[in-house]
Amino acid sequence: MWKVKRVFIGTLIWNGENMNLEFVNPARLKAFVNFYEKRYLSDSLKRNSMSGLLKNLLNGKSVMNSSAYFEPVMVVDQGRIMMIALLAHVDRMSDFLQIAFFEADYKETRAFKLILERAYELAKERGASKLTGSLNVHVNYGLGFLASDYHKPQGFGTMHNPDFYLELFSENGFEAVEMVSFRKDLDELKEVFKPKLIERLNHRYSIRSLDYKHLERDAQIYTSLNNEAFIDHPFYYPREAAEDLELFRDFKPLLRPENLLFAYKGDEPVGFMLWYPDFHEIMKSGETLGIRTVIKNKLMAHRIQTVKIVEMGVLPKEMKRGAVVALINMVFELTKGQYSQFESGWILQSNTNSKMLGVKLTDAVYKRYKAYTKDVT
Repeated sequence: MWKVKRVFIGTLIWNGENMNLEFVNPARLKAFVNFYEKRYLSDSLKRNSMSGLLKNLLNGKSVMNSSAYFEPVMVVDQGRIMMIALLAHVDRMSDFLQIAFFEADYKETRAFKLILERAYELAKERGASKLTGSLNVHVNYGLGFLASDYHKPQGFGTMHNPDFYLELFSENGFEAVEMVSFRKDLDELKEVFKPKLIERLNHRYSIRSLDYKHLERDAQIYTSLNNEAFIDHPFYYPREAAEDLELFRDFKPLLRPENLLFAYKGDEPVGFMLWYPDFHEIMKSGETLGIRTVIKNKLMAHRIQTVKIVEMGVLPKEMKRGAVVALINMVFELTKGQYSQFESGWILQSNTNSKMLGVKLTDAVYKRYKAYTKDVT
């Protein structure tokens, strides 16, 4: 018995032209995961840091399994896997059927159409009106195909893929949602904000780090702030504290308390910032994120040159009152002299406030990403 909650079980064949769409059963699960991992283990620019999450979802070991339906599919041509996807439907994002964890060997339109046909059918079965591409179950797990700078190494927490991934989605009627990231030499950021501004903000806000002794409490605060701060984000749906708690426990060996900062106004938490070193810089080509990475981070953390500001959320009422600046300034204070580069996570092209802050802190856009949606009503 395959002990997976709400995952399609069985082997069926969806006939295509000289190729088949296979619904992954327990016996084929390892082959599915191996295909995914090979895209990252065999490419010197990539690092395999997300397969652990994928395995937990497929094996029913994630908190997400209680509120989502997962259907792993793969296109097989004469016994050879050529394309995979995890079709996902999350209860709290019921309008969308996700084509998640998409990976392919090469551009093959017929193979993609087989996955797309099943996605259309499953969307209809589950009452979804739209499809997404590049969203990996939740934005906290992954969003946005790389859309530029394919020759640069993959950063921790972002995707790296061939350009034909974008072609497959755009050529099949998906609309792109554009995102950007920024990068800057930290030596050029010696005085980011005026001292008088920081002095005023220090009177208005207090900043504290994650407290691992009260992890459940802080996970709840983090979740609540996320849900309020990103309520209008096109790909965000409300999280449960148990889901974020699971994520923090998984990454606890790598994350220090100061990697998650909370901004308070009096006794009220009004914002947060998640940042961390780019752990990919201590991972070798062909290495999977795991205990070896944890050991390297303890022994060779000084080799990491890039610090990443991955996620920042502030309550709407505090957006233009300095909470963002207070959080960013604290990160720069904590990282001063330890890293040479600062890199942001992806920012929606339509998010003018965050994009303008990125422009102010840096010189120009570093990388571009695209997420996709398609109306199937």
